[in-house]
Amino acid sequence: MSNLSASQTQPTSAAASSSAKTRVLVLFGGRSGEHPISCITAGSVLQAIDRTRFEVIPVGITRQGKWVLLNDELSDVQTGNNSLPFVADNGTEVILPFSSDDSTIRVIRGTEISSLGRVDVVFPLIHGPFGEDGTLQGLLELADMRYVGPGVFASAVGMDKHYMKVVLQGHDIPVTPFVTVLPGQWATRRAEVVKKIEALNFPVFVKPARAGSSLGISKVATVDGLDAAMEYAHKHDPKVIVETGLEGREIECAVLGGKDGAPARASYPGEVAVASKDYDFYDFEAKYLDDAAVELSCPAELSDDVTQRVRQLAIDTFEALGCEGLSRVDVFVQPDNSIIINEINTMPGFTPISMYPRMWERTGLNYSDLVTELIDLALQRPVGLR
Repeated sequence: MSNLSASQTQPTSAAASSSAKTRVLVLFGGRSGEHPISCITAGSVLQAIDRTRFEVIPVGITRQGKWVLLNDELSDVQTGNNSLPFVADNGTEVILPFSSDDSTIRVIRGTEISSLGRVDVVFPLIHGPFGEDGTLQGLLELADMRYVGPGVFASAVGMDKHYMKVVLQGHDIPVTPFVTVLPGQWATRRAEVVKKIEALNFPVFVKPARAGSSLGISKVATVDGLDAAMEYAHKHDPKVIVETGLEGREIECAVLGGKDGAPARASYPGEVAVASKDYDFYDFEAKYLDDAAVELSCPAELSDDVTQRVRQLAIDTFEALGCEGLSRVDVFVQPDNSIIINEINTMPGFTPISMYPRMWERTGLNYSDLVTELIDLALQRPVGLR
C-alpha cells in the first residue's frame, strides 16, 4: 500500500481555510467487529461524494482506537488474510479541537504538528460499539462539531436492543417479545433464564444486545442449542437479548430526516429474501460479503394500506428515539398484516449493495444525492445546544 505524501500529511492552514467548499471529515474504521465493513463503506462514499461541493478529509480509526490521516483514494488502507480491509497505524495522529472557538483539525507526524484547517461536518461511517452507540457522538459534541446521523441519546438507545424496546414500548409501538440476559446471569442464574426463554416459544434468536451487522446472532430451535448461542453472543457483548422467532415477512424501511423542520421521510419498504441455501438467515456474510446471497424486492409486494403503515411506523420509531439524519427500521409483517418492530439501525449499512441506499434509490434518491442530502442535514443541526 502506498504511503502518505508530504502534501497529504502537512496541508497549510491558509490553503485549507480558503476553500469555498464544505469540508467533510469522513471517519471510518473503529474498534468494533464491524471495522472492515466501515472501511468498505468509506470507499463507496468517497467515490460518490460530490467533489464540486465538498472537500474531503479521510480519517481512519485503527482497531486500537488511534485516529490516522489517510489519502483520498484510501490506497493506504490495508487488506488482511481474509481479504477484508482494515485501517493500520501509518505514523500519523489526528487531533480534534476541544474548544468552542476552534474548528481546526491537527495532525501529528513524529515531532511535527500540522494544521488540516477547519472542518465543517463529520461523516461518521462507523458501525457498532465506539462508533454507533453514542460514544463517538459525545466526543463530537464536546468538540462542537456537526456530524451526520443521530445524536448521543438516540445512538445509545438504538444500539442497545433492550432499551430500544423499552423506549418503543413507552410510545405504544409494538416490539418483538424478548428476554434480556444481563452480564453474568447465564452463568449464575441459568435455570431462571432458561425458564423465561422457554416462555417465548422456540425457535428463538439469541443476539448480542449491543452489536450490529448480524454479528454474534444464532437461531436456536431447542433448549439444547442455547449454550453455544450464548457463548457466541458473549464474544460480542456480555449483555444478550433473546427474541421470539416470529412468523412473518421481514420488511425494512429507510428513514431520512426532514430539512428546515419538516417531518422525517420514509422510503418505499423493501423485503430481503435469502436466495442462497448456504444461509439459514440474513447473517453477516450474506449481508456484506455475498451480493448474490440475497434478493431485494423494493417496493415490497404489500397492500397500499400495509405499505403506508410500515412507512409511518418507521417514522414513528425514528421520532420516538429522537433520531436525526438517517436510520433503517426493520419490521415483521405478520400473516394478519399486523406490524411489529424488530429493530432500528442508527448507522445502517451504507455500501452500494446495502439495503438503506438501495431502498432510497428505488424511491428516487440515488447514492450520490443521498450522501449530499445527509451532509446538508448535518450542516443544519445546532452545535453547543445539545
